[in-house]
Amino acid sequence: MELIHRQCRDGVTILQLDRAVTNALNPQLVRELAEDLKSARDDSTVRGLVLGSANDKFFSIGFDIPGLFELAEDDFATFFRAFNRLCLDLYALPKPTVAAITGHAIAGGCILALCCDYRFIAQGRKLMGLNEIQLGVPVPYVADCILQQVVGARNAREIAYTGQFYTPEALLQMGLVDRMLPLEQVRQQAIEKAEALGALPPAAFATIKRHHVETVEARILKRLAEKEQVFIERWYSGEARKRLREAMAKF
Repeated sequence: MELIHRQCRDGVTILQLDRAVTNALNPQLVRELAEDLKSARDDSTVRGLVLGSANDKFFSIGFDIPGLFELAEDDFATFFRAFNRLCLDLYALPKPTVAAITGHAIAGGCILALCCDYRFIAQGRKLMGLNEIQLGVPVPYVADCILQQVVGARNAREIAYTGQFYTPEALLQMGLVDRMLPLEQVRQQAIEKAEALGALPPAAFATIKRHHVETVEARILKRLAEKEQVFIERWYSGEARKRLREAMAKF
């Protein structure tokens, strides 16, 4: 069963996560999304990409903790490295990308949205944040570096250190999202933004985007293997095991 609903409209690929209600990230969902990104990158008729959810409750809750908790360390490491590669591929995709956030974007879900060029969120109680610290693990290095670029060092510190969830109004003020819209307008406005940017000369856009992301991407790649190992070790620490079990009870 496929976990992503795919559409194409006027040169814009629309990917909607469709794994139950929470869109919890597991190996299959990460693999499918990685394949879709590669297809979008390699297809010259695709001029932009919108990433969203098939429901209005969750963009994504983040990692599928119950499914990942029991994995052997090597298997979890394979998943985690694939997730980081996916995030970097999305961040550096040489085409405009817009996240249509119609529901909560938590932890890994927040990271996927963060890797897009623009983030449009629905009004109301649609929460977004990086709560990794609450689970006893660090914010993944890829996300931490991109977060600092997007919202600045001070806001990134507050977001990462506290693990809080933020309302659309607070997210807009911090610069973590670009627009706050009525729910029924989020997907359409995201598509229109991708269409507008996709109508620009694609080679010039790709070059400008490369200039924008290459410094952060190089910083990430320089220490990524080391930082991935740190995260994996923390995931299997006693503190994290305890907190992850508590989180699973609420999942």
